[in-house]
Amino acid sequence: MIKVAACTQYGPPENVKIEQRPKPIPKDNEILVRVHAATVSSGDCRVRSANVPPLYKPMLMLAVGFKKPRQPVLGAELSGQVEAVGKNVKKFREGEAVFSMLGMKMGAHAEYVVLPENGKIVPKPQNLSYVQAAAMCFGGTSALHFLRKGNVQKGKKLLVYGASGSVGTSAVQLGKHFGAEVTGVCSGENAKLVQSLGADHVLDYSVEDFRQQSRQYDIVFDAVGKLSKSSCKNTLSPGGTFVTVNGPMASVRLEDLQLLKQLAEDGQFMPVIDRTYPLEHIVDAYAYVDIGHKKGNVVITLL
Repeated sequence: MIKVAACTQYGPPENVKIEQRPKPIPKDNEILVRVHAATVSSGDCRVRSANVPPLYKPMLMLAVGFKKPRQPVLGAELSGQVEAVGKNVKKFREGEAVFSMLGMKMGAHAEYVVLPENGKIVPKPQNLSYVQAAAMCFGGTSALHFLRKGNVQKGKKLLVYGASGSVGTSAVQLGKHFGAEVTGVCSGENAKLVQSLGADHVLDYSVEDFRQQSRQYDIVFDAVGKLSKSSCKNTLSPGGTFVTVNGPMASVRLEDLQLLKQLAEDGQFMPVIDRTYPLEHIVDAYAYVDIGHKKGNVVITLL
């Protein structure tokens, strides 16, 4: 038997309970991963609470379940070690360290998980710990998706609103990788963090509203889902683009995970870790993420 954190009904963090489940067995084309670390992301909180904008609620319910979560074990990203492989598996070997994005299939909040060999699985960056590797996917792939949607490229002026969160810290680093001039908007207490990630300019939203300034941007990226396009229209340069995480989850590509791994090993991308909690304290992790002021990622440790 293994431990899992299961959410059997929508609602507050306390609905997540530690349960015992049978240890999964990999099929011929699957691998069994011993999970070392996973994250509690804002996406997990949206699924757990079913608290999303009314426009997107039917879409979420269709994806995850109408009356209760269809997959009670949440968690969309993990890092761990391959413990066993199916007889037809060629890409992975026992003992290999990996990280993976499970996406809407979820299931990472468990001591063991079975993954398809052809899933979004990549060898762990050698210079990252399991805790850091677990936080690679959600923020990194979301940032890549929306930066591409905004047509980020060298010389463009990029503003990242919510620059100290999981997606925001990733967007700042990746924006610099693509050659953009990056302005990060965050609280004053997180200004040094955002600056350390490479931001060219940092604005404290409690002191100044970027929408009231004359400066314009080619891309305004709302990394926390709190802005509207109409409120930013005067801030966009002619032909500029507004993108926001407030909507369907970003699509994930295996090539994006491979890119993040390479950038991490090259020292150009580093997941930011705010806090870690053992699996047994996952309710506390959810409660902290619900507040909405985490810096980077919150990680659950399972080993």
